[in-house]
Amino acid sequence: MLQVFNTLSRKMEIFKPIKNNKVKMFVCGPTVYDYMHLGHARTYLAYDIIARYLRFLGYSVFYIMNITDVDDKIINRAEEEGVEPLELARRFEKYFYEDMERLGIRSINLYARASEHIDEIIEQIKILLDKKYAYITETGIYFEVEKFSDYGKLSHQRPEELKRHRIEPDPTKKDPRDFALWKFKKRGVWWSSPWGDGRPGWHIEDTAITLTYFGEQYDIHGGAVELTFPHHEAEIAQAEATTGVKPFVKYWIHTGILTVDGVKMSKSLGNFVTVRDALKRFEADVLRLYFASTHYRSTVDYSEDELEKTERSLEGIRNTLSRFSELRRVEEDVGSELLERIRKLGLEFIQSMNWDFNTPKALSSFYKMMREINRFMELNSRIGAKIASEVENEVGRLAGVIGISLGRKRSGRERLVVDLVETLLELRQHFRERKMYGEADYIRSRLQELGIRIEDTKDGTRWRI
Repeated sequence: MLQVFNTLSRKMEIFKPIKNNKVKMFVCGPTVYDYMHLGHARTYLAYDIIARYLRFLGYSVFYIMNITDVDDKIINRAEEEGVEPLELARRFEKYFYEDMERLGIRSINLYARASEHIDEIIEQIKILLDKKYAYITETGIYFEVEKFSDYGKLSHQRPEELKRHRIEPDPTKKDPRDFALWKFKKRGVWWSSPWGDGRPGWHIEDTAITLTYFGEQYDIHGGAVELTFPHHEAEIAQAEATTGVKPFVKYWIHTGILTVDGVKMSKSLGNFVTVRDALKRFEADVLRLYFASTHYRSTVDYSEDELEKTERSLEGIRNTLSRFSELRRVEEDVGSELLERIRKLGLEFIQSMNWDFNTPKALSSFYKMMREINRFMELNSRIGAKIASEVENEVGRLAGVIGISLGRKRSGRERLVVDLVETLLELRQHFRERKMYGEADYIRSRLQELGIRIEDTKDGTRWRI
């Protein structure tokens, strides 16, 4: 059975959706004021794999990601560029969708903009005011943390520890911990409300969206671990104070951070690599495999050397499967033992994923599959057609969980090398047919010196690097 680590309980729990096999999943999306960097990609790829695996297991997944298009960072950059905040947000939102598409992240059912849920936000604030969980000052409307006794249960901090955090310094607030639900108009973008023109606070955007589409409870809330406090803590307080239903979210799942030389990758520190720049050097499948090689809850320290190793690993996988596809297919039952081993390793893959989406361990089983296929090909030049198809299907469906494509992708330079080798082999065959064995052997030996292995079989000449 699938088990997940729940940040709320700090332990592994058997995964059981609130309603049968229907999974409602929400992940905190981007604040669209700049290009997406690899720290974001690490998080979004992790949840893409989680959503893919849940669907692989047969769950019906409704996956929402919010778009924060109302925020101080957006307003500040818009002022620097001399454009309207929403105009700037739409531009970077477009770039975000382009990057997500190039990364192959297509598991999300709905992107929900904060700016398109202002009515729902206002309605939730009304309820919180009526229930005395919120109060109004000259600067805005604030959630009164002291009124919500469970505040701190997600981040596991005691009340005295929480008081040391100054979330939003404002002398008009009752308590430094109190956070904004509505900010009265100062600059940037604003909307009308019963209390005056303004814009929503960051935390309430997400709860208004999830209450709208999911109702009072849902199954999975995801996001990077640094959002646990105060953002996710505030979401719980707002939602549970509004509805009175607990828990607001059944499973809280958080990803680890991406670092550069041990320091968190972030825009504020300027130590980030954009997805666009990374994709100029590495294809998306390399990034997927690279991040999946570390457990989603662990920290990843960015390394181009490791990315290059991952690139070679992916190349090895594709070469193996390309050679496997070239085996002669026969009617006999050749390869039944290979299929048995592949199925066993497939079960190991699933068992690893069932233990809190353990992609590194699952990939270990996947690499073992490649070794088994290579061993088989060292001894065989043919395979049963039905068996080959079943092997390829098993490998393909597990690769689909990670989201990597197995088809061979060659650069222009690689295609040139392939064409040159094929041309030399055609010339070698020409010499052999004319009994010019010295010339044919010279081509073979020179290619071997270059690291190209040639195998003459009854089905023709095969080669590999």
